[in-house]
Amino acid sequence: MIDGKDKSSIIQMFHVHKYYGSKKALVDISLNVSKNDFLFISGPSGAGKSTLLRLLYLGEPVSEGQVLVDGMNLSRISRKKIPFLRRKFGIIFQDYKLISTKTVFDNVALVLEASGKKRKFIEKKVRSVLRTVGIERRINALPPSLSGGEQQRVAVARAVVGVPRIILADEPTGSLDSDSADIILNLLKGFHTHGGTVIVATHDKELIRKAGGRILYLKQGRLLGPAPI
Repeated sequence: MIDGKDKSSIIQMFHVHKYYGSKKALVDISLNVSKNDFLFISGPSGAGKSTLLRLLYLGEPVSEGQVLVDGMNLSRISRKKIPFLRRKFGIIFQDYKLISTKTVFDNVALVLEASGKKRKFIEKKVRSVLRTVGIERRINALPPSLSGGEQQRVAVARAVVGVPRIILADEPTGSLDSDSADIILNLLKGFHTHGGTVIVATHDKELIRKAGGRILYLKQGRLLGPAPI
């Protein structure tokens, strides 16, 4: 077994494979992500980018190989510790995954409620984060009344409100106009500046050019090294 003694790393993948029946979604992935890294996983649709992200928070199990997150070996982790693993992550989805019947405030507050925070703390923290992402004025709105850019800002607020160690962003600007995409990128940069680790899965070459950061290229489930941007 891998013991994960590299103190500079927050994520390590060792010869990871993921199969869906006979289909190979990921093939022999080995990856090291350092603390406070800003990493892009680039590649075409269907390359396995989203699958790779899901493996990191045990959204799905690996078929072969090992994954370590902040020293936790995911092949050894007990079911009762999975919630503690997932609190290390803030996750931003392309399709937002907001609860349409709950207000902006309640969508973001859910993260803190799940971790047992007191109501007074939740009220203060949620308002502060919504102010940071520029959406506090819509605090009582329901997601269907928001634009795509506004919904994604709420999704960012939800991802960071629990002060995670790692942000995973899956095509976070895929359905946004360029102005809204720039706002989301700047929010991710801000999280990174304050010490967080960011991993963005995207095929948006313009986003990558604007952001800088480390880039790896995924094609047909294989990690091929620096992306051809």
